[in-house]
Amino acid sequence: MSTQGDILWVDDEIDSLKSQILFLKNKGYEVTPLTNGYDALELLKEKNMDVVLLDESMPGMTGLETLAKIKESHPQVPVVMVTKNEAEYIMEEAIGSQITDYLIKPVNPNQVLLSLKKIMDTRRLVSEKTTTAYQQEFRNLFMALSSNPDHEEWKELYKKLVYWELEMARSDSSEMMEVLQSQKSEANTEFSKYVSKNYAKWIKDPVTAPLLSHQLFREKIAPHLEKGKPTFLVVIDNLRFDQWKVLQPIVTDSFRVVEEDMFYSILPTATQYARNALFAGMLPIDIEKRYPNEWKNDDDEGGKNLFEETFLRGQLKDLKLDGLKAQYMKITNNEDGKSMEDNIHNCLNNDLTVIVYNFVDMLSHARTEMEVLKELAGDEVSYRSLTVSWFEHSPLYGALKKIADKDIQVFITTDHGTVRVKQPSKCVGDRHTTTNLRYKHGRNLQYEERDVLAFRDPKEAGLPRPNVSSTFIFAKEDVFLCYPNNYNHYVNYYRNTFQHGGISLEEMIVPVIRLQSKG
Repeated sequence: MSTQGDILWVDDEIDSLKSQILFLKNKGYEVTPLTNGYDALELLKEKNMDVVLLDESMPGMTGLETLAKIKESHPQVPVVMVTKNEAEYIMEEAIGSQITDYLIKPVNPNQVLLSLKKIMDTRRLVSEKTTTAYQQEFRNLFMALSSNPDHEEWKELYKKLVYWELEMARSDSSEMMEVLQSQKSEANTEFSKYVSKNYAKWIKDPVTAPLLSHQLFREKIAPHLEKGKPTFLVVIDNLRFDQWKVLQPIVTDSFRVVEEDMFYSILPTATQYARNALFAGMLPIDIEKRYPNEWKNDDDEGGKNLFEETFLRGQLKDLKLDGLKAQYMKITNNEDGKSMEDNIHNCLNNDLTVIVYNFVDMLSHARTEMEVLKELAGDEVSYRSLTVSWFEHSPLYGALKKIADKDIQVFITTDHGTVRVKQPSKCVGDRHTTTNLRYKHGRNLQYEERDVLAFRDPKEAGLPRPNVSSTFIFAKEDVFLCYPNNYNHYVNYYRNTFQHGGISLEEMIVPVIRLQSKG
């Protein structure tokens, strides 16, 4: 019989537990009996144990003292405290020392078995249940993909794919994760076809379109703004829907989610287009007409996002909300973040405080430049994990916690998401062609037709025309655009990095969340 696990049972009256030990051995567990804490600590130096059953009341080194030393040297080993003593302080001390479970003597063999199963089999049982549930859902998702979903149905479909991706990651089910990734890839193929077919219609006739970047503020934020009620709009750039879902449990410690929705980022799904559109309430082509000195194309000199506040104030005026007291701040480094956190209480005097937080963007771009970050964020699971680590220790979360007890509302949203790129596609242009991996514009572009959505007339995509013969192209699915020079070097360098600018579920369908303080 294959062993179910190695158990160390420490009790000064171990002889009286022979029947329980025999019961566990018959169930497939390997049990090592010892009579004191000293021997237990020596054994743990030599052998890994799956669970330690530890008597609380032993002469010499007590159970609690043994527990403290085990946790010091082997913090990951689950310990079940076995005690005659039901005194509350004993329980509290044991729980404070991070026991995994406790049992009251005299112990029943089935109680011990149940505790071991709970500790050792939880991951397997969760994995099996998740796998079975996904297998049942797989066909439904497949049917939904084949039934020409509209833009609202695409949002629901993507939400379900993210749900299953997070469940699979939690249950560590690698085989089913592969099946899911293949289904997600198929979904992105269909989504790219859907956007390619409909995007020009959306720009021409907003009635047919989903909620797009330039309509977000007017439709989702403005209706909730009022004098005397502090509202915070936090724009975390590059925040994907799956990243929001892993941040949600942290945020909801302090805030209540009133509404969770998604909207579609405009193309290109890049900061200087999507975020400027969000703040101006206009498509890039209209921003350029109204603000010719402030709008910058990719090949223009100077920063592309230096006038977000100007655009925001213009939109507030258009919406007749310029009577509100509004403040705009952009956080691009930790020092700015700390300053914002220290002074966040002053923002309670504003009707609207807009905080643009650039960390996720810095992270995803740095990721392609720094080998350390390539190691840290090599796939979606680690990318999400890195986002959680950042957020928990960020000045942004610190600031939100400081004002969570006030009567405020907070919107969390983004400009666009990112996608992990895998498939290179050759693209040739002149020296003025832009360098982005997920979209390009230039004259005389040569590219693989099947890999991109092309607009020879940028006006059809709501975009300015940098020069008379400019064409815009947007990479589909997980494609990244590479020049033929040094092709293999760039392919190897950028493959599996997170990029944005093109067409994918992850880049285009992004979260907008309305939160209310619990206080």
